[in-house]
Amino acid sequence: MRRTRQSFDEQLQRLEQRLLEMGGYAADMLDKSVRALAEQNVELAHEVIAADDRVDEMDLGIEQDCMRLLALQQPMSRDLRTIGTVMKVIADVERVGDYSVDIAKTAIKLAGTRYYKPLEDIPRMGEQVRMMLGEALEALVHRDLDQVKRVIEWDDQVDKMWYRLSDQIEHVMQERPEAVPQAAALLLVARYLERIADHTVNIAERVAYMETGRLEVLARSHRPDYQGEDPPETLQATERSE
Repeated sequence: MRRTRQSFDEQLQRLEQRLLEMGGYAADMLDKSVRALAEQNVELAHEVIAADDRVDEMDLGIEQDCMRLLALQQPMSRDLRTIGTVMKVIADVERVGDYSVDIAKTAIKLAGTRYYKPLEDIPRMGEQVRMMLGEALEALVHRDLDQVKRVIEWDDQVDKMWYRLSDQIEHVMQERPEAVPQAAALLLVARYLERIADHTVNIAERVAYMETGRLEVLARSHRPDYQGEDPPETLQATERSE
């Protein structure tokens, strides 16, 4: 029995390591896609697009391993939360890869044009989202609820960046009709980054669930009744349960 449990724990650890590898791969895609846009680097953008197949392969392989563990083992409640978390997180990570590809395609589309103003706000937003993703993955590694709190708090900053940037871009579209196609494309990029932040929040919420056994919407801005008048609530201290 002890050997069986040890073997199962080792398989869970390998599963998490593969998830982290997938997360790191998607984070690299995100970083490269924003750089490709800022630098108008078509070659770098094509690297991002080519990398998406690898993320999809990782997604499928990890999901299959999760199903195999559920079918062949007898996981306890905490193990079930871990496996369930992995299955949910890979879906969010896969979406990060998809949005990174969308940004890379926009970089290719705009590579031959001159930006109507220096591209500073989008790279800044991209860096914030990249930090969020890294923090969420670290929270998963360490089972760290303090890191979960930071992800939730940083999401509010990204939301503010998104609202401010969308207002700026819409103003440009009204004042400079010739810039509308480019501005519309950049507005979509900002939206992609905001959505990546939302998927990162999903990862953080799943880490909290894995540790506490309670699945909650931690980012107030993601709740149906949120009106935008107050910043999202941070994760409150909770006792860990088995």
